[in-house]
Amino acid sequence: MAQSRPRRFAPLKETAAGQHHDLPKLQGVIFDVDGTLCQPQNHMFTQMRAVLGIPKSTDILEHVYSLPTASQQEAAMESIRAIERQSMREQVAQPGLADLMAYLEARGVRKGICTRNFEQPVTHLLTKFLAGFMFHPVVTRDFRPPKPDPAGLLYIARSWGLVRRVEGARDEAAVREVVHEKSGASGVREKEGAVGGHHEVGDASGLIMVGDSIDDMTAGRRAGAATVLLVNDVNRHLADHEHTDLVIERLDELVHVLDHGFVGREIS
Repeated sequence: MAQSRPRRFAPLKETAAGQHHDLPKLQGVIFDVDGTLCQPQNHMFTQMRAVLGIPKSTDILEHVYSLPTASQQEAAMESIRAIERQSMREQVAQPGLADLMAYLEARGVRKGICTRNFEQPVTHLLTKFLAGFMFHPVVTRDFRPPKPDPAGLLYIARSWGLVRRVEGARDEAAVREVVHEKSGASGVREKEGAVGGHHEVGDASGLIMVGDSIDDMTAGRRAGAATVLLVNDVNRHLADHEHTDLVIERLDELVHVLDHGFVGREIS
């Protein structure tokens, strides 16, 4: 969905000092993992599609969830977990990772994770590169449906106590569209429990989603969060996508951005 005005947050150097500001205060930052907290491992996805026998145009998790029996789904899932376990040994931290996390903790900004990875590679990355930093909640593949569905981000918002009342028929219809959207990964009851019902839902409008894929940008936009693309040679075409609010080359660029006030680009 396009937006009529740039997304903005008050400068953290001012809100941290207790100064009043007319712009909204940043309530938290949600990070993707592969390609965001660690450098991209695109070879994983090529290997996964090869072992599953699917083309690049087919979503890996949607394919697994579409298999007819539970045993087939589990066998397929284990085959991609094996690739992830091997690749996690080669994880390399993104430049500026520790500096950004230290800054967010110093400013009292909550940090969460929403990833399509399974738990083990995520835990490995946090233990190896980010020991001592707090991330909660950590939403992994076990949470369904995965990105680009916004449910994971709205779940994080609710877990942080960020909720809003559903106001009016138009708003209720928009919430119903998210909750009832067809997904092979979850049912209506499961999604409603994660994002909220027809009277109160998670409110991600005060959050930023940082990622490197179209799934990250779309999940963030649909959840109502601002979006930041960590750009690389493979995803550079997403810099101009309507779901991308801000583009950075390194994670620690966000320190200056957030300290002086987040301003997204104009999207028509």
